[in-house]
Amino acid sequence: MTRQVDPGVVWDNHACLPFSDTERWLPEIARYRRAGANAVTINIGDSHVPLATLERMAGTIRRYLQSHPDEYVLGLSTGDIRAARAGGRLAVCLDIEGVFSFGDDLSLVGHFYGLGVRWMLLVYNRANLAGSGCHDPDDRGLTAHGRAILAEMDRVGMIKCCSHTGYRTAREILDSTDRPVIFSHSNPRRLHDHPRNIPDGLIRACAATGGVVGINGIGLFLGAREPTADHVVRAIDHVVQLVGAEHAALALDYMFRKGELQEPGRANPDLWPPEWGYGSGAGTVPPEAIPEIAAGLERLGYGTAAVQGVMGENLMRVAGAVWQPPSPPVGKQRTPYKPHGEGSTGAA
Repeated sequence: MTRQVDPGVVWDNHACLPFSDTERWLPEIARYRRAGANAVTINIGDSHVPLATLERMAGTIRRYLQSHPDEYVLGLSTGDIRAARAGGRLAVCLDIEGVFSFGDDLSLVGHFYGLGVRWMLLVYNRANLAGSGCHDPDDRGLTAHGRAILAEMDRVGMIKCCSHTGYRTAREILDSTDRPVIFSHSNPRRLHDHPRNIPDGLIRACAATGGVVGINGIGLFLGAREPTADHVVRAIDHVVQLVGAEHAALALDYMFRKGELQEPGRANPDLWPPEWGYGSGAGTVPPEAIPEIAAGLERLGYGTAAVQGVMGENLMRVAGAVWQPPSPPVGKQRTPYKPHGEGSTGAA
């Protein structure tokens, strides 16, 4: 179906490239441009991924973007994203899922902000030094170190994310902030009972910060083995009916390599418990579905402002309220990571 409404900035706020053989898969991000997206956020590491992998992923993606300046730009500011849209390019932002590999080094927050990471969640499924995850049987809440991480994220201008986080830990993050917080890619538990999904109370608490809930397209969390754009629209509409259209967004969590969703459950059943369906073979909604998602919102009677908000402008509002130019790290100093041959990409 052809969209009737100009969707404004279109931003898919979470996508996953393989951590190995990344260079071969990077050309696939062109699918977002062809689907009409103006920005995409790519994950550079989750769970127990080593620090070296985070830095390698950031460097690999940055070099690729620099080698294709007519097609892509590193998204360090909302201005970068608006300029990418105006010039027919795709802005690429970076995210990190969990601070396990950071240990107790607070300077890594500013280090990775300087490399382009614009949102980060503290805990991925299982507890680390910062707090508890959504698959921990005992959620002990946010730790003192977790609070220090949050304070440093505020200082440098990085958006705080509560996806994959335990409910108590997430609530304590939301209650401790005076800035917008996101659930970057979390679906309503009211629609499908899975601990990776979030209850209505957390959706309301997220909205109260001025933040957004990004809906993902993974069938395991949508309750559909072969999910479609309509499943995503249904989840978006639940958030909208609960807290308003200004607090919903898009984060399909698309995994480019087939089988990427199944492999973790087999490799690490503690982190991805098989009793919750990991490794079951559920599909994902691809970037090509983005126009149909916008059209589905129109079919529900959403007006121009609501469609534009969900498709990307809500994220632009949050980013505009939080992001700032990189500042020097506190504590232990680090040598900035700069792969051989990589030049400057500019400041936010």
